[in-house]
Amino acid sequence: MSVSTRAALLKVAENQMRSKGYSAFSYADLAATIGIRKASIHHHFPTKECLGQELIKDSINRFEATIRSIEDTDKDPLMRLRAFSRLFVVSANDGLLPLCGALAAEMAALPLSLQVLTRVFFETQLDWLQRTISEAAIQKGWLLAKPAQSYAFMLLSALEGASLIDWTLGRSADPLAGFDCLLESVERSAAMAAREIRQTSGHQQSC
Repeated sequence: MSVSTRAALLKVAENQMRSKGYSAFSYADLAATIGIRKASIHHHFPTKECLGQELIKDSINRFEATIRSIEDTDKDPLMRLRAFSRLFVVSANDGLLPLCGALAAEMAALPLSLQVLTRVFFETQLDWLQRTISEAAIQKGWLLAKPAQSYAFMLLSALEGASLIDWTLGRSADPLAGFDCLLESVERSAAMAAREIRQTSGHQQSC
């Protein structure tokens, strides 16, 4: 099997997983879409679980490459967070669920190896969000009311949740409304808390 055919298989499998779910597609679907024999697929991916593993690993690698590009482009952590959120808009415009959300929706039915990789994918996103929020707090002199990890969880939940609702009910007028509102709230409250601390400290020193 050529490299291009392998890439095509992964792409079609990803679209199937993000639109129908892991359990709902078969090698017959892939063979029919690409125009090859099922035996050719088994030659490179002996089982569907093997295909799923490679697909999730490839998605994690592509996500990390995208994040590096975002970091190279945007020096402001807030701009990086907003660039991250727009990845979910691209997914919705393509008529697909985010891969993590699609996998999580049928977590109990996934093979154990895919459950583990799905958790790794979520943790990869949460770790990056946590680091970026922490960087924003340091760069902008914020005083966060909660650990950065908590805000990372809330921001990702807003994006994944909006994706699932939009998928079910149709596109909303502003799919990033929840994420934007939450991020702006964090920015305002953290900046205000820092100002109050500085004012209190300045008043004490003047006394």
